[in-house]
Amino acid sequence: MKGSIRVSAKTLDDAITEALVQLGVTSDRLEYNVIEKGSSGFLGIGMKQAVIEAWKKEEKKEESVKAPVKEDISQTTEEPAKKEERKKEEVIKETAKSKKENQAISSKEIKAEREEKEKAPVKEQPELAKVEEQTIHAVEQFVNDTLKAMDMEVEVTSSVDEDGALCIDMKGDHMGILIGKRGQTLDSLQYLANRVANKHQAGYVRVKLDTEDYRARREETLRHLAKNIAHKVKRNRRPVVLEPMNPYERRIIHSALQSDPYVTTHSEGEDPYRKVVVTLKR
Repeated sequence: MKGSIRVSAKTLDDAITEALVQLGVTSDRLEYNVIEKGSSGFLGIGMKQAVIEAWKKEEKKEESVKAPVKEDISQTTEEPAKKEERKKEEVIKETAKSKKENQAISSKEIKAEREEKEKAPVKEQPELAKVEEQTIHAVEQFVNDTLKAMDMEVEVTSSVDEDGALCIDMKGDHMGILIGKRGQTLDSLQYLANRVANKHQAGYVRVKLDTEDYRARREETLRHLAKNIAHKVKRNRRPVVLEPMNPYERRIIHSALQSDPYVTTHSEGEDPYRKVVVTLKR
């Protein structure tokens, strides 16, 4: 073997150690062949030394490791699939985005439509059907029975106003109980009366319940309130949120300030907690 050396020593281990020293390598870089294992003899008689032929292990040139073909194949086969997945994800995202945008637009349109209806003049109402006698009788009977159940002696009179609505006026003692806080009891009774009226004939019938001229007084109070709030907004230049009101009363506020060149109104929240907000025009 080219570059090999022959080493002899008392034992095989000693011979290997001597070869490592002479070649200047570590044990993992040494190769050798045993020529003579050696023996200690008997009491030193007939002793033979161990002999080895040793050489350096040839260094293998590290070959540049190329990317496994398998990986390339997998990449090429997976690439179209990944592209398809990305494409699907993009379509889903675009669809979701479009859906959200449509929902937002729809929500804005609904709010705008509700706001427009709310700001419409109070007298601007759907076309009313002609009130029939049986409807008048049914509503009067309902109101009388309800007030009797409340232990209230009330005189009920009915008429049809110029707009075609059925107006029920009630007179008696302690009518403040029937009106309730900010007219809530009266409004509830009016709602039920409307349900009764529209069960007894085709077309739309509107019923207005009133007592002690409460409706007119309340409208005047709200219009006066609207003017005061508008003055406050102009002075402080800050929006003012009013207390929750029913749709009829909110329309009164909108109508009262509709022609004001310095303030504008809109409503926020959901019934029965929907409120009118008065703000300064930009």
